[in-house]
Amino acid sequence: MPDHSTDHDVLDVLTTDHREVSELFEQIGSAVDPAERRDLSDSLISELVRHSVAEEMYVYPAMREHLPDGDAAVDDDTDEHKQLETLMKELESADVSAPEFLQTLGQLRMLFDHHIRDEEGEQFPQLREHVPAQTLVELKGKVETAKKIAPTRPHPASPNAELFHKMVGPGVGLVDRLRDKLTGRAT
Repeated sequence: MPDHSTDHDVLDVLTTDHREVSELFEQIGSAVDPAERRDLSDSLISELVRHSVAEEMYVYPAMREHLPDGDAAVDDDTDEHKQLETLMKELESADVSAPEFLQTLGQLRMLFDHHIRDEEGEQFPQLREHVPAQTLVELKGKVETAKKIAPTRPHPASPNAELFHKMVGPGVGLVDRLRDKLTGRAT
């Protein structure tokens, strides 16, 4: 049997996502050129949507199954994802030169920072404690695959549910990627 003790797992992938999104927030905040700011914010939105969908598809079911307060934690996280999606939708349509853009970006950043503090400070350690290491390694592959087919745009009116993402999400993701290609949107 192979030794998986040194394998990266799903929590490593999600933590890396958090760092990359945080870096995009920094880049957007320091960008002066409107076109660059739009491209960076589109990339930020795309990364956050894919990350959220992958969590909802695979990590949240593991949390519900293995964590003592899993249902409550997932319900809270799902509510935060809905709030993030609403703010991303506002950011997506905002004029990058308007003060409202930076205000919405700031609100999005505060909510995202709160979300990752909860995940990295409480949920990820609990998952490491309660979920077999091999399962976390297997979830890594599933999450990476999900991120490749997930939507790239926020859809706040859509359910934030595992079944929806598995059944309808790939089609929505395909449409989003086609729209991105046709419009030249950065993802």
